[in-house]
Amino acid sequence: MNATNETQNTNRVNWRQVGLFILLTFTLSWGLDLLLELTSGYGSNPQSLLLLQLQMLLPAFSAILLSAFFFKGSPIYFRSFKERPRWFFYFYMLFTLVYVALAVLVVIVPAQAAIFSAVGSSLSILALLVLLGLRGFSSREAFASAGLVGAKLRDWVLYGLGFAGFYALSTALNALFKLGQPVDASALAAQSGMSAVSTGTFLLLAAVQTVLVAPLLAIPIAFGEEYGWRSFLQGHLTRLGKKRGVLLVGLIWSVWHYPVILMGHNYPGQPVLGILMMTAYTTALAFILGYVMLKTGSIWLVAYLHALNNQAFSYLSALIYKPDNAVLSFGGGLYGVLLLVPIVLLLLRDPIWRDASSSEQALPQTAPLQNAS
Repeated sequence: MNATNETQNTNRVNWRQVGLFILLTFTLSWGLDLLLELTSGYGSNPQSLLLLQLQMLLPAFSAILLSAFFFKGSPIYFRSFKERPRWFFYFYMLFTLVYVALAVLVVIVPAQAAIFSAVGSSLSILALLVLLGLRGFSSREAFASAGLVGAKLRDWVLYGLGFAGFYALSTALNALFKLGQPVDASALAAQSGMSAVSTGTFLLLAAVQTVLVAPLLAIPIAFGEEYGWRSFLQGHLTRLGKKRGVLLVGLIWSVWHYPVILMGHNYPGQPVLGILMMTAYTTALAFILGYVMLKTGSIWLVAYLHALNNQAFSYLSALIYKPDNAVLSFGGGLYGVLLLVPIVLLLLRDPIWRDASSSEQALPQTAPLQNAS
């Protein structure tokens, strides 16, 4: 085969690899959802939290397992990739398997669910320490070759403020149009044992926890989704064209959520409308997160934004203003999606969405080295 034919084959979507990834990810994830439904059922309890966290790890687990041991052309295939960052991938697979063990224990001994959930949170901190340790003993180029580059500080600040600002605006609009009820933050402070501090101080501390501490500590959990969807799947499907590929990622990502939506997650009591809203919401969010991935090449920044996205509106809904109807509200509801549309359209004007020539397209999981830090 000549060089031209090899390049053309490289730039085609490998549907076999995409199909195997989707099959493995959905089988594991939906099987876990079935286990949740047959045991405790979905709810606001440590058991549900731990099982949902495990589900978030599964896309990355599937992508790493297949890429490292079965897809010989992968940048992280174990026989060819010998750089130190490979140990993070192996650790992450072990990290996921330990979560599986915790999930089994939480089903067998549900009374100890809070303890098992706390162990899971501690493992997330350990994953961060392993990552930082490997980064300290590895070159930037080694991390870039594994698709694990970082991003510039200004990108973390800019995009982080953008996500936080969107949900702050959504909360303000919910209050303006009286789409819910204000929350008594002073009562929450008393319940949490912080009645001695002022309400303003309590809200400020909670905001710091929500915007900085919690999302940073949750990066290993959010990495589970983002490495699977944004690094592996987006890396493959954007060979169809960046906009088309990201659209497909958003639709597949939404379908992955359907079982938990039917169980009452995100849109309680509204399973059909909830599925429609989740499809629209995750598709819009896929364009935003996909844009950040294309722009910075940083899976870690995208994972942080995913974690921040999950935390920000939860904080604002729990402590400031709680919508009455999750579907007919700003944030993750219909009006929030309509608010996201002009943002997505604006981002789509960036030249980064222009499709490169076949010789310029990158392999999946390979981030642009010039953006590494």
